[in-house]
Amino acid sequence: MWKTLRSLPRTVWLIGLISFVNDSASEMLYPLMPLYLTSVLMAGPKALGIIEGIAEATSSIFKLVSGVIVDRTKKTKPWIVVGYFLAGIGRPCIAFASSWTWVLLIRFTDRLGKGLRSSPRDALLAESVPDNQRGITFGLHRSMDNAGAVVGPLLAALLLSLHVPLRDIFLWAVIPGLITVGLALCLKEPKREASGIPNGFTWSMEGLSPQLKRYIFVVGLFALGNSSDMFLLLRARDAGVPQEQIPLLWAAISLITTIFGTPLSALSDRFSRKYFIFIAWLAFAIFYLALSLPNISILMIFGLFGLYGLFKAATEGVEKALVADLAPPGMAGTAFGWFNLISGFMLFPASFIFGWLYESSSPTSAFLFSGSCALCALVLLATWVFRIDPKIQINP
Repeated sequence: MWKTLRSLPRTVWLIGLISFVNDSASEMLYPLMPLYLTSVLMAGPKALGIIEGIAEATSSIFKLVSGVIVDRTKKTKPWIVVGYFLAGIGRPCIAFASSWTWVLLIRFTDRLGKGLRSSPRDALLAESVPDNQRGITFGLHRSMDNAGAVVGPLLAALLLSLHVPLRDIFLWAVIPGLITVGLALCLKEPKREASGIPNGFTWSMEGLSPQLKRYIFVVGLFALGNSSDMFLLLRARDAGVPQEQIPLLWAAISLITTIFGTPLSALSDRFSRKYFIFIAWLAFAIFYLALSLPNISILMIFGLFGLYGLFKAATEGVEKALVADLAPPGMAGTAFGWFNLISGFMLFPASFIFGWLYESSSPTSAFLFSGSCALCALVLLATWVFRIDPKIQINP
């Protein structure tokens, strides 16, 4: 694995570094959002669900738009640069928000930037390496991204321990935002062979394989139960985890994902990716069903969050590598666009339903709903998605 890592091209490492810096800023603020909304802006779980749902749905729509455009124009760098620029200027503005509706607008801008950059970035990663290095490439990217998610919460915890106001912490995010844009400007477009993709724009799934379409559909069902991670932090706080430990808990998840993301994804280059996804989705279902228990202990919370970190490590890179495997030549951008659209767009009803159940009924009802969606997706993944070719491998 180490030899393969050293042989990866400069573009892969540069994209990983960009994600590391960007997530250091993003994840410094992410675990503070529930605290900021509830303690400063006096908003509840319903408002949190609306904000995160609309923000992620916006991101998903523009992931498809940018993915389709990339396949036609063969240009990825402009979208990556603009995407990180919008995120860089949006996050610090939360410090000036006077109500949760302003936070919604700012999160909209931040997620718009993510939508514009994600599919072009994924397509650039897929085009930068041979087929048998896709798993380790996406795994490395996700590990570096999650390494930033370790640094960010640690910075947040340090600033909170120094009694820095929440508003001021949001302002500090402008520095890594500027660094990220500067690094994105250093990216270079790869040499691309001419493809048979028409120059006209089409927003349908025409040209994608039936198996890829089934996979994307089931990912959407799974995403319906995968609401915003902010609810996990809210559940931890409600279970008695002290406020100052919330960022540390989130950092622990990211640390686990950072450590195990690359080796697990690298293994998927040698073995069937479906097993990694199946086992990880099963762990997710167990995680949410366990969090539905009404009298859950703090110790159990810590153990379950460790399991959640392993789930993320086993899926974040592998799911995308499978999309690249199933994408027709010249249509990586469109394939990632649809994958990102469906998986991200479903976060709106997922977060809205989860927030409504959490506040109107109980946390137990909300987590049972998510766990049930995961189990249904798990059954379809095993019996429908891989029905034609049950042995999807990187080297058929």
